Amino acid sequence: KGNILYITGAGVSAESGIPTFRGRDGFWTVGSENYTPQEMATRQMYLSHPGEFLLWYFKRFASYRHIKPNSVHKWLSNKKLLTQNIDGLDGKAGNPDYIPIHGRLDKVTVLHNQGLNVPLIDAPWEEVITGCKDLEDNKRLKSILLDAFNISQTTLRPEPEVSLKPFVLLFDEYYTDLYRMSEAEDWINNARHFVFMGTSLSVNITAIALRTALANQARIEVVNPEPFNLGEGKIEYHRMTAAEYI
Repeated sequence: KGNILYITGAGVSAESGIPTFRGRDGFWTVGSENYTPQEMATRQMYLSHPGEFLLWYFKRFASYRHIKPNSVHKWLSNKKLLTQNIDGLDGKAGNPDYIPIHGRLDKVTVLHNQGLNVPLIDAPWEEVITGCKDLEDNKRLKSILLDAFNISQTTLRPEPEVSLKPFVLLFDEYYTDLYRMSEAEDWINNARHFVFMGTSLSVNITAIALRTALANQARIEVVNPEPFNLGEGKIEYHRMTAAEYI
C-alpha cells in the first residue's frame, strides 16, 4: 500500500451501470431541454434556476443511488484512493478514508460561501421519492425537490445558511478543504507510484496529479481501454478495463 496512490474516474463505475461522463450516453452529452450540461451543472444555475438545476441533477444522479459497488471498488477498498466519482461506491465498498474530491451524491450542505467549512448532511433523496408518486411528472417533482432543499417556491432563490445544495463540485466552483483538497495535495506530493484508472485525465485534479508525478519522477501507470497518449516516455499504459487490470 505504502506510497501508491490510486486515482479513479468514471470508467471504474461504468461496470456498475453508471454511464461515463463523456461517452455517448454520458451526463455531459445530455443536457436539459434548454441548457447544455456545462450550463446546468453550475453554481450559477443552482442560484438562478434552482428548480431546473435540482430536476436535472435528480434525473442524472439520484437514479443511481442504489447501485452496488463492483469488483474494482472492492479491490480498491484498502488502497489509498482519490476519486473524481461522486457515486459513493468506494464508501459502499468499505474504503474508510478515500477522498471523493468532487463530492458525494448521498450528501448535501447548507448553501455557503466557498471555502467555509460546513457539516455534510444526508441528502433527502428518499424523502423526494416517497413524496412523488410519478417521477415522470416533472412539475410535481420540481416542487417536491424545492421543498426538500429548503428553497422558497415564491422567490425561487436559494438562501444562504437555509437552503441545501448538493455536495458536488460544480463547473464554476473551485476545490476547497470541504472537498479535502489540502489532504489530496499531501497525498499527491508524497506518492511515489500513481495508478490512474478509468479516467480521461482531462479533469483538473488528474492534471495536477500527473504534473506532480512527472516532476517527482514517480512511477506512473494509466489503466484505460483507450488511453490518450500523453507524449511522456515514462508512463506505463495498460490498454484494458480496471476490472481486467486487477
